[in-house]
Amino acid sequence: MSFKALLVTKEEEQAHTQIVERTESDLPEGDVTIKVVYSSVNYKDGLATVPKSKVVKEYPIVPGIDLAGTVTHSDNPDYYEGQKVIVTSYELGVAQDGGFSEYARVNSNWIVPLPENLSLKEAMTFGTAGFTAALSVHRLEQNGLTPEDGPVLVQGATGGVGSMAVAMLVKRGFTVEAATGKSEQADYLKSLGVTTVLSREEVTPEKVKPLQKQRWAAAVDPVGGKPLASVLGSIQYGGAVAVSGLTAGVEVPTTVMPFILRGVDLLGIDSVYCPMELRKRVWDRLATDLKPEQLATIENEITLEQLPSTLEQILQGKVTGRTIVSMEQ
Repeated sequence: MSFKALLVTKEEEQAHTQIVERTESDLPEGDVTIKVVYSSVNYKDGLATVPKSKVVKEYPIVPGIDLAGTVTHSDNPDYYEGQKVIVTSYELGVAQDGGFSEYARVNSNWIVPLPENLSLKEAMTFGTAGFTAALSVHRLEQNGLTPEDGPVLVQGATGGVGSMAVAMLVKRGFTVEAATGKSEQADYLKSLGVTTVLSREEVTPEKVKPLQKQRWAAAVDPVGGKPLASVLGSIQYGGAVAVSGLTAGVEVPTTVMPFILRGVDLLGIDSVYCPMELRKRVWDRLATDLKPEQLATIENEITLEQLPSTLEQILQGKVTGRTIVSMEQ
């Protein structure tokens, strides 16, 4: 059996990305083999093509932190040939060959059976970005957030996590305001149900104060850095921010004041090693009450051959919504 995969190799500090022919003997260790039907493109996948990012533990590697497909072989009795499954995060695509391949072999402990009312294509339209957004909404609701509390801000709203968070919050009945550096995408955001589109400068002024006017009941923040500091100072008393990313940096220039004077909660969202019980619960919600009506409008489908250029574009911030990769050509 031979199949195609996107392989990233490293020579000194330079990475080379190409589509190669592989065989079953090239697959890594694992107890379940999957015929990949769809994968998806995440910012982390773009970073896998940049050795200096240190996302990948060892090259060469097949990137792709997401995949959805059908089981072709299993040494675990819990999974059977022909079963439809999802795998996202863990070591996939960073320490072990990932989803940008027509076949993959994984540890069965990473697998989520495809929920009812969800197709493989829809699962990858969500992918890690959608799962992260859903986990953010789930945690905020567990923290007590309701639509009656007031508007919710979504930062980086045109990206994968942001777009999904907007659509899910709207589905749950929340009033959503969106912050973006792409003013030309205002119509796209409004089509998802956003009431107000804000520029980055409106949300994150040049000088960020620890406490500002209370504007939002909560926020979904996949960017971190200075924008996170600004939002923390603008959350209403008793509100919360779910943070899941660091595209704006890992340093957050704030003080303890939002936390001790307004009782603001900062909720860390980890989609990589999220416990399986919670992971399955959130995926079940993605198939039901967190599944947006506009899901298909957030998705753009490409082929494996188009993937290298898309990985470059996502690093440049030129990708809107979610891009899925069809492995069945």
